[in-house]
Amino acid sequence: MYLDVVHLRAFYDLPLGRLLRSLVGAPIRKMWPDLKGQSLLGIGYAGPFMRPYLDNAERAIAGMPAPQGAIPWPPERDSACALVQDGALPFPDAYFDRVMLVHAIDHCSDPSSMLKEVWRVLAPGGRVIAVVPNRRGLWARSEHSPFGYGRPYSSGQLKELMKNSQFNVLDDREAVFMPPSKSRYIVQAARTWESVGRRIWPAFGGILIMEAEKVIFRSIPTGGEKARLRVLRPVFIPEGVATGLKPVRAARPRVMSL
Repeated sequence: MYLDVVHLRAFYDLPLGRLLRSLVGAPIRKMWPDLKGQSLLGIGYAGPFMRPYLDNAERAIAGMPAPQGAIPWPPERDSACALVQDGALPFPDAYFDRVMLVHAIDHCSDPSSMLKEVWRVLAPGGRVIAVVPNRRGLWARSEHSPFGYGRPYSSGQLKELMKNSQFNVLDDREAVFMPPSKSRYIVQAARTWESVGRRIWPAFGGILIMEAEKVIFRSIPTGGEKARLRVLRPVFIPEGVATGLKPVRAARPRVMSL
């Protein structure tokens, strides 16, 4: 179930939302340090994490699902926002180089259908980043952020979903190791939590970030020498059935006298 876009915008304007924007955005920028000359599509509520690419990406569009609602994005420029349906994105085939999914596959009713459309609009070799709540983490169990309202995933579950949608997983990382709290002391120590968490309990980060690449299967030709080879198998012919073939008499055994 999608959250209302008004609530999402309000959360990312809060101190905790701005902090999560930084903690989740850092691994994303390591995966995608530069998108110069490339086209980017964000689905869900990806605007806060697409902002670093506005100045160098050739095209950046925020696709906001209809059940969630849409707001103008980015607010300081001409709007590049589109209202979309999960299973029917209003874009041509192979139109984008990169796709970012935030509050998307963990909120939609049919993740496979959404990823099928993502695969369609991605160019060959295009890449996708999915940001979801980690099933092992605490943030999936807290209502302090939008990540507590979606469907959490384990790393294995998300990899399997990507594989079944014809994506090859390239990288996966955890982020947000601080406890889900609005406490000023916890928020101020967030960087320390991140540093300690990555070393001590790396599998228990609150957010899972996975990068995958579009896979295109090549057809295998059926012609050639191997296609012309015939495999002969023994065939049982019942007695008395006419075959048009002359019977072959078995040779009599020769008896040698001693």
